[in-house]
This record gives sequence, C-alpha cells and structure tokens, in this order.
Amino acid sequence: MDYSKYEIYDFDHLSAFNMDTGYKERSYHAHWHSYGEILMVGSGEKNIYSVGKNTYELATGDVVLIWPMEMHSVVDADRSQALVIHFSNAFINSLFDLRRIMHMYRYLHVIRASEHPELAKELQTITLQMKEIFFSGKSDREIRCCMLLMSFMLTLLDHRKELAPKIIKKEQYRYTDDIMKRMINVTDYIKNNLTAEDLSQGTMATMAGISKDYFSRIFRSVTGMNYSKWLNMIRLEKASELLSEEGRTLTEIAMLSGFQSIPSFNRVFREEKGMSPREYRALLVEK
Repeated sequence: MDYSKYEIYDFDHLSAFNMDTGYKERSYHAHWHSYGEILMVGSGEKNIYSVGKNTYELATGDVVLIWPMEMHSVVDADRSQALVIHFSNAFINSLFDLRRIMHMYRYLHVIRASEHPELAKELQTITLQMKEIFFSGKSDREIRCCMLLMSFMLTLLDHRKELAPKIIKKEQYRYTDDIMKRMINVTDYIKNNLTAEDLSQGTMATMAGISKDYFSRIFRSVTGMNYSKWLNMIRLEKASELLSEEGRTLTEIAMLSGFQSIPSFNRVFREEKGMSPREYRALLVEK
C-alpha cells in the first residue's frame, strides 16, 4: 500500500489526552498513528467512516473506537458537532488493566446507539464531561480527563457480555491473565530495549516462559499482526518520534530505533510510510 498520499499527524507526546471538535471538512485522508482515538458521531444525515478494511455508515450518538496503529479515514461526514478524543498509547500502557481492556476490545470499532442504547448513552455522558473539562482550560484538565478516560474504558469492560459477539475472535480470550501479563511484560521490554542485541521471537518466547509456536499464536491474536510486523511498527514509532527532534542524524535515529543499517531503515520506513525518513522529516518541518 502506498502511504505517501496519507497526511501525517503525530500526537504531542508530552500530553496524554487531547480533544477536538468543530471540523469543517467532510472528509479526511486515510492515516494511522501510534495514539488511540475515540470519535463520538455528531449530527448530520450522512456520517461515513472507515477503520481498517471496513466502512461504516453511522448515526448521531454512535461511537467509533480506533486503536493505536490502525488505518482509518473519514469518508464523508458532518463533523461540525463530532467529538474526537486522542489518547496516548503510553498512558494506556501505564496500567495493566487498561492494556488488557485494549487487547480485549481491539476488534471492536463501532458501538451503535440503536443496538446498544444504554451503553452508548453512558459513553456519551462521560464524553460530554470530558468536553466540559477539557475546554474549560483549567490547569488540571488533563488529569481529570484521563480519569474520565479510565471510566470510559471501565464502562466498556462492564458491558463485555453484551458486546461479546463482536469482540471475541478465535482463541484470544482463552488466555489467562498470567499469560497476558507475560506477553505484555515482553512487549514492554521490547519497547524499552529496541537496541538490544537479540529481540528474536524465539528469545522473547523464552523470556515469556512459553514455546515459540504458542508465543507466535498468542502474539498474532492479541496484536492483530505477526511478531516481525509488530516489531517493525514499534521501531517506526520510535523513529518517527526521534525524527521530530532536532540535532539527530538519520544514522543515529536508525540505530536508536533498533535498525541494524540505514538501508534496512529506509526500506521498512518506505514500505510502511510510503516515503523515506528524510522526506518524512521534511514534512514535519513544514508543519
């Protein structure tokens, strides 16, 4: 897939929470980012959004869930009254229970008010509280909104039986909390040690205390991609963050992100972003 036509947005990594509304444009290019996004559909006769390979025609009060690193776009929608929440992946990763909820719901992208009226109403109430606090401009708005974000996630968890037909895929929820903790500990280790000499799947399986085949099956189940693909995405996430900083050479960024050479860095970056790291940096400078 050619990503070169997709507009790039990088979340302010100093913040854990952001909210926007009042968009005039009815469409927005397909794109992906390392932070998560929640969208409360506003008024209007037509509200069409896409997440991954699926396109959804939605109504007022519907909720769209976009998890980190998922491709999505606004096809054609009245966004003037829509609310868009961005939340840092680092914030979700800070608590095991939040990570568990994200893994549990990673296949759920739309909650329709017509199908789940009570849940949609609860989520809308929480979101409107976020809006009031966020746009108040108070100095403590971030922490208060993050508390409400946790309430939002817990509300999803409280309705898991109701949502079960939409969230259960294959075998991923047969895994115990102990197995999930091991997998999350491994992924945390990788994110914090991208320059380690050996991040092979076999070594990570040993670290988790399970067989390589079982590790591979669980990994694809909880992340939606194979280990090699995920590792490259994490390296690109780190590289994208470093490219926004001044004073680092491309070679230094490649090494700090875990790439063994500039050619491999350029190849993976172009495959995923549709442009070279140098071109990506130039676009960031233009913003």
